[in-house]
Amino acid sequence: MKIAKDAMVALQYELYGNEKGDLIEKTKKEEPLVFLFGQGTMLPSFENHVEGLREGDTFDFKLKPEEAYGEFNEEAVQDLDINIFKGEDGNVDTNIIKEGNVVPLMTQDGQRLQAVVIGVTEDKVKMDFNHPLAGETLHFKGTVAEVREATEAELSAVQSCGCGEGGNCCEDEKGHGECNDGNCCH
Repeated sequence: MKIAKDAMVALQYELYGNEKGDLIEKTKKEEPLVFLFGQGTMLPSFENHVEGLREGDTFDFKLKPEEAYGEFNEEAVQDLDINIFKGEDGNVDTNIIKEGNVVPLMTQDGQRLQAVVIGVTEDKVKMDFNHPLAGETLHFKGTVAEVREATEAELSAVQSCGCGEGGNCCEDEKGHGECNDGNCCH
């Protein structure tokens, strides 16, 4: 079976980035990347490169920043008032708000996002809202481990989720579940 819309796909891959070609990510044999093809859970440019491949086929391709997570945007680096990060006790949790940490945040209108802390002063926290791979050319090398038809349950789980985070939102016993609320698998 070829990789096509609504196929369940498992890939073993290595991802290299930056000018030196440093290894960013590598799947374990027992934990391949598994996704439902053609449902918007992967970068469209990534899917374009693996579409039509079969189990056992190899791939080796690069995605330019504009095909992946975009160029690094200086305007996405912002200084936020440190008071935003103070708890009920009036203190900032320095185990969370420290340089290099990824911090989940929510906008005033309820949009969830993540940012990296890149600096902390007495009154400001400098946050980077760019995707961690923004500005990077991504080099994927790998093998198609499996291609199969998706089950009805797999199709309905992704189509009802709409989270765009791999499509595998989980629900609690009451049927609730959204990405980043603790009931999503990601």
